[in-house]
Amino acid sequence: MARLPRLEFPSLPHLVVQAVLPGQVLAVDAQDGQALHAALREAARAHGVTVHAYALLPDRFLLLATPSQAGALSPFMQAVGRRYVAGFNRRHGRQGGLWAGRYRATVLEPARYLLEAMAFIELAPWRMGLVDAPVSSSQAVPSSLAHHLGQRTDPLVQDHAIFWTLGNTPFDREAAWKRRLEEGQGAQLVSSLAEAAHTGWALGDAGFLAKLQGQSGRRVVPQPRGRPRKIVAQAQDAGA
Repeated sequence: MARLPRLEFPSLPHLVVQAVLPGQVLAVDAQDGQALHAALREAARAHGVTVHAYALLPDRFLLLATPSQAGALSPFMQAVGRRYVAGFNRRHGRQGGLWAGRYRATVLEPARYLLEAMAFIELAPWRMGLVDAPVSSSQAVPSSLAHHLGQRTDPLVQDHAIFWTLGNTPFDREAAWKRRLEEGQGAQLVSSLAEAAHTGWALGDAGFLAKLQGQSGRRVVPQPRGRPRKIVAQAQDAGA
């Protein structure tokens, strides 16, 4: 069976995961991390992609990004790979690819999942045991966490309007975000976000999923086992 094209919708947030090959690391040192950050920033400007959150982990990087127009996400990721991997190879005297296949991504209903996806990304270093607390002052893992806690301004990050609903002032938003991260996320939610990014199926309530299917003309949730059912029923199952 032919592989379905990735779901991609302009003006909606996408949770993106790009893994590296087994036995490789995403960034050997801080200089590599800065080079990847610069590659992301340049590609975002060039292709009209807004990055709301990110984490550069040892074996992958995570993004929450909104493409401004249809088809922008793929060339954005291709541009990041071309610039970063070429420089990485030159610097470390290696050849060949760095990525473990193509990137994975899922489109999210903003009202329901945008803040959850931000937390999923910024808590990833803690889930992996790379820092000692959910809200750590350590900069050992480059991410958007420091930006959202008001510790520094990150030129890669543009806050989504939903993040601004956390408070009327930067201090209020930063304090609210810190509390939210310290509360953590349930294992089921973390699993749902990770699975959606891996499989490419959309996340949202029934109405959101039905609207996406109408716009795309293709499935946005997996077919249920057994007898066929209408898209609304599928969407209700997925959004439950």
